[in-house]
Amino acid sequence: MTTRLHAITIVVPDYDAGIAFYAGNMEFAVTADHDLGGGKRWVLVQPPGGGAQLLLAKASGAEQEAAIGNQTGGRVGFFLYSDDFDADHAAMVAAGVTFEEEPRTESYGKVAVWRDPFGNRWDLLQLF
Repeated sequence: MTTRLHAITIVVPDYDAGIAFYAGNMEFAVTADHDLGGGKRWVLVQPPGGGAQLLLAKASGAEQEAAIGNQTGGRVGFFLYSDDFDADHAAMVAAGVTFEEEPRTESYGKVAVWRDPFGNRWDLLQLF
């Protein structure tokens, strides 16, 4: 048996806003966008280098709306790996991505925390 992480859900206020940021600014590929009826869609986006995808889920109701941007309790919950940190950092800044800090070097690699427009905290990360 072979298993792998396929997708992680990110709750967004609107499918198209999620697509606009991830596929537009971040150049993720839209790998699926299926109408499920009743205003629901199955939307998957994947980073240019492959790997696990994000399932963009439109918030439904007050509880889910309150979770937008705080799905991990304020902690960094998502990690975008880079094999060329400096180039990817510069491209993200040019695309309007908001970094919370300047890049720093840790024992495991080079890292900088950024937020998507919905408030989710991410690390841009190049491992040593």
